[in-house]
Amino acid sequence: MAAPPLLTLQGIALTFGGTPLLAGADLSLAPGDRTCLVGRNGSGKSTLLKVAAGLVESDKGVRFLQPGTTLRYLAQEPDFSGHDTTLSFVEAGMGPGDELYRARYLLESLGLTGEEDPSRLSGGESRRAALAQALAPEPDILLLDEPTNHLDLPAIEWLEAELKGSRSALVLISHDRRFLESLSRSTVWLDRGTTRRLEQGFSAFEAWRDQVFEEEERDRHKLDRKIAAEEDWLRYGVTARRKRNVKRLAGLHDLRRQAREHRGPVGAATMTVSETEASGALVVEARDVAKSYGDRPIVRDLSLRIARRDRLGIVGANGTGKTTLVNLLTGRLPPDSGTVKVGANVTLNLLDQRRSALDPERTVADVLTGGGSDTVQVGNQSRHVIGYMKDFLFSPEQARTPVGVLSGGERNRLLLARALAEAGNLLVLDEPTNDLDLETLDLLQEMLGDYAGTLILVSHDRDFLDRVVDTVLVSEGEGRWIAYAGGYSDMVAQRGVGVQARGVVQGAVKEAKEPARSAAPRPAAGKKRLGFNEQHELKTLPARMAALEGNRAKLRAALDDPTLYARDPARFEAISRTLATTETDLAAAEERWLALEMLREELEG
Repeated sequence: MAAPPLLTLQGIALTFGGTPLLAGADLSLAPGDRTCLVGRNGSGKSTLLKVAAGLVESDKGVRFLQPGTTLRYLAQEPDFSGHDTTLSFVEAGMGPGDELYRARYLLESLGLTGEEDPSRLSGGESRRAALAQALAPEPDILLLDEPTNHLDLPAIEWLEAELKGSRSALVLISHDRRFLESLSRSTVWLDRGTTRRLEQGFSAFEAWRDQVFEEEERDRHKLDRKIAAEEDWLRYGVTARRKRNVKRLAGLHDLRRQAREHRGPVGAATMTVSETEASGALVVEARDVAKSYGDRPIVRDLSLRIARRDRLGIVGANGTGKTTLVNLLTGRLPPDSGTVKVGANVTLNLLDQRRSALDPERTVADVLTGGGSDTVQVGNQSRHVIGYMKDFLFSPEQARTPVGVLSGGERNRLLLARALAEAGNLLVLDEPTNDLDLETLDLLQEMLGDYAGTLILVSHDRDFLDRVVDTVLVSEGEGRWIAYAGGYSDMVAQRGVGVQARGVVQGAVKEAKEPARSAAPRPAAGKKRLGFNEQHELKTLPARMAALEGNRAKLRAALDDPTLYARDPARFEAISRTLATTETDLAAAEERWLALEMLREELEG
C-alpha cells in the first residue's frame, strides 16, 4: 500500500490583479518523491512553491501538511538578522535531534568556513549559506527554488550528489536541465495557471509537453470548424421553430466565448543573429600567453588556435579567471607575455554576464535602437523596435521602461536582443543562460547552431555546453588551461573527472596529451606575508564592501517605488546613475579583496 502524501495542494488559486496567476493548481508529495516543477518564466512556479511552504496564502484551495512533517524551503533572500556567523545561522535552523556536525560539514563543502559575518556575504555566499541551512536538518520535505543559482560547476555537482543521497522528498525548480534530469522522478508542469503531472522525470517532459500542445491545437481547429458550421447554419439554414433557433444561437455564443477565453501556450522568443561578412579562416591565435594578478597566475603558457565556425566552451570554478581569459583571447586585455593575434576581418559581439553594458537610465527601446529612432537594424534588415521586442517576449508597453527597473531575466533577454542584432562574426557569450527559461534556452541553442560565425561560450550549464560547443577549454589549476574535443560530457570522459573547486588537488585527472609545462610562478622569493599596504587593504575592504552593499540596497529600494519615474524623472535618473556607480565600485572592491585573500592564503599555506 502506497504511503499517504506528506504534502497536498488542491485547487490552489491566486490572483495579483488581471489574469489569475494560479487557477486550480495541484501538487502532491509522498515520502521519497523527487519532483521537478517546470513552467515558463512568470508562470507562478515560485509562488506555488511558497504556497506549499506556507509562506503565501492562496485565494482558494486547500493545503495539507501531515502532522509532524518537517519541511524546509530554500529562500531566495535569506534573513540573517540575529546571527553573527554563518554557522550560527545554519545551526538555528536545526532541531533538538539533528546532528550539529552537519552544519559545519555542509558549509565547508559549499566553500564557507562558518565564521563569515552574514552582513558581509556576497550574493553567492548568501546562497550557499541558505542551502546549508535548508539541507542541514535532513527534513522530510525539501522545497528548492533555483538551488544552482550563483553556484559554479564544482558546487553544482556536489549538490547533485548530496541530494541523490538525501532521504528527503524533493520539489525542484531549476533551469539546469542536467540537474533536473539527474534528480527528478516525476514532473509537475505549471501552465496557464493549472498543473499537469507526469510520472516520469524531466528527461521525458519535453516530448510530453509537445504532444499536449499538438492535441490542444487539434482541439482548437475542431472548435473553429464547429463555429464556422454554426454560423453558416444561422445564415443559410432552413428556418425552424423559434425556440430551436434561439437555443442554437445561444450555443454558438457559448462556442465563441470558449474560443475567446482559450489561453493558448505562452509565446516563445524568436531569435536571429546578425552576421557581417565572414572572417578569415584563422580567428584567434594565442602563443605562450601568460597573465597574472600580483603573484596569482590566471593564464600560464597557453597556446591555442580558434578557427572560423569553431564553438569553444570555457569552464572552470569561480575565481579561476574565465572572464580574464576571454578578454585575453579577444584582444581586449594585453597579456603579460606571449602574443594574441586576432585574425583578419574579425568583428566582436559580446554578452557581458554582469550586464554592465546596460545603462539603467536608458529605456528598452533606446538600448535596442541606439536612441533617436524607432527601428532596429538586424543585419541587412530594418525592423520596427516593437516587433523586435516581441521576438524577445517584451510587451509594447515596455518600450519606454527604464532598464533599471527590469528583472534579471528581462535584462538578460535585452542584452541578448542587442548582441544578436549587432553585426559580427565572433560571438562571445559570458553566462548567457542566467535567468532564461528552458524554452528560450532551446531557441538560443538553435540560433547558435545556425550561426555562421565563431562562438566563445562561458557557462556553468553542462547540458547547454554539450548541445552547443565542439571544444571545451578547462582550468587545471594554477593558470593551466587544457582543451578537450567535444562537449562537457566528452571532456569528463577524457579527463576522468569534472570541474573541481579552485585549489583542489586533482590527482584523479588523467594525464593530458600535451607537453609538460614548467611550474607555476610562486610568490617573490623571501616574501612570507603581505606588505603593510596590502594588509591594510585586506582589513578595510570588508567594511567598504559592507557600506557599498548597504548603499546599493537603499538605492534599489528607492527604485522599487513604481511611481518614482512618473513623479520625479530627474531623481529617478540620479538614483540610477548612483546605483550603477555603486555596483561598479562594489565589484572592483570584491575582486581586489578576493585577489588579496588568495595571495594571503598562498603565502601562509
